[in-house]
Amino acid sequence: MRMSLLCAFSVSLAVSYVASSMESEQPIQLPEAEFAGEMSIEEAIGKRRSVREYSRDSLTLDDVSQLSWAAQGITSKRGYRSAPSAGGLYPLELYIVAGEVDGLSPGVYRYRQTEHDLILLASGDRRSQLATAALGQSWVRRAPAVLVIASVYERTTRKYGQRGRRYAHMEAGHAAQNIYLQATARGLGTVMVGAFDDSEVQRALRLPADHEPLGLMPVGHKR
Repeated sequence: MRMSLLCAFSVSLAVSYVASSMESEQPIQLPEAEFAGEMSIEEAIGKRRSVREYSRDSLTLDDVSQLSWAAQGITSKRGYRSAPSAGGLYPLELYIVAGEVDGLSPGVYRYRQTEHDLILLASGDRRSQLATAALGQSWVRRAPAVLVIASVYERTTRKYGQRGRRYAHMEAGHAAQNIYLQATARGLGTVMVGAFDDSEVQRALRLPADHEPLGLMPVGHKR
């Protein structure tokens, strides 16, 4: 009986310690997004290309901030985002897999739109694991960071049924194009990667089971 109580007490302490550690993880506030740039939208569209080769230069926290905002940032006091969403239900979640970002430790982060900040989900450089999940595509490993677009389908299917899955895919395309154009405007390169093992990506990044990956976008300076 005494041993059982001791074990229960030890487990309780362990759970409390893990919970307090998670709660003590401070959000990383991103720099304020810029609303005007030097390149016009027409020029960005004209120069946009898929880029798979990157220099060894790191990204900055400003880069991560601007790309995150372009993908899913809040653009209205009413909570509207940078990419259109069927019914305003916003099924997408954006993750940043950081490897070489100045001011950001290697790890997996979730972007929170309303606060424009990042929450650390898993420490350590996960780019190699992610590249393995992406069938060995080396540019996923070599890019300083990878943006991961995931969907929580239930947010749209509960209103639109199975048609809601198609709407989520449309929205992912809108967000990806925003990332492409924002990267181009900042002199960066990216590519949309769709070939990967879904469950392996979820496992490598420790994503919730209902956050299903739709696209990986490695980002870096063009070579």
